[in-house]
Amino acid sequence: MRSFIIHMPDSTARQANAERLCDDLPSGTLFDAVNGRDPAQIGAVKYHGGDLHSPNYPFALRPAEIGVFQSHRRIWQKMVDEGIDLALITEDDLQIDPVLFPKALELLQRHATPDHYIRLPVKQRETPAKVLEDKDGLQLILPRVIGLQCICQCVGRHAAARLLQATKEIDRPVDTFLQMHWITQQPVHALLGTGNQEVAAQIGGSTIQQKTPKKGKLTRELKRAFYRAQITARPQTG
Repeated sequence: MRSFIIHMPDSTARQANAERLCDDLPSGTLFDAVNGRDPAQIGAVKYHGGDLHSPNYPFALRPAEIGVFQSHRRIWQKMVDEGIDLALITEDDLQIDPVLFPKALELLQRHATPDHYIRLPVKQRETPAKVLEDKDGLQLILPRVIGLQCICQCVGRHAAARLLQATKEIDRPVDTFLQMHWITQQPVHALLGTGNQEVAAQIGGSTIQQKTPKKGKLTRELKRAFYRAQITARPQTG
């Protein structure tokens, strides 16, 4: 298994954590993030205003979100081109648990194949449509509704190929798109109990999130709730 840590080269605040992940994860390598604010890096990206797929996504894609999506696509492409059967793909604000994470890797070795996409989330919110293994505090599930964030995932080569095919054009953030299993034709599993944490606040803050003006906050939350209700209505069933 390879590991790719997505990292913006000029992000000095996150450098130490990114390098620590390279040491802690199997065959860890830094992978240069795509800068969504650089027209030269995203000039060839075909993106839409949330209306490429149903349900419509109610928010405009931010440059940082385009960059994150393309960073994942480049790793998926690398996996296909180089025949990498399995890879851990992480963000550079991940912190792993030194006791629990090795157990998580052992479980992945038992279950993960080139056809799998398995999230190792920091938020333990997903409920199972199916439980594949429940042992030593770790639970591998097929969640009914796929969770958000892409801070850590185990991706198989065939899954990467399917996702590349489905994302030649984009209209929403990568984690939101991955929820749409009826579009991707890619089941997404989750491994809960890994002890993963997000440490963005300790190393410079989020590179994607931005404050919403109070004036538009209620409208945005209503749109978000309506969108999430439509996603919830189309669960994975196992």
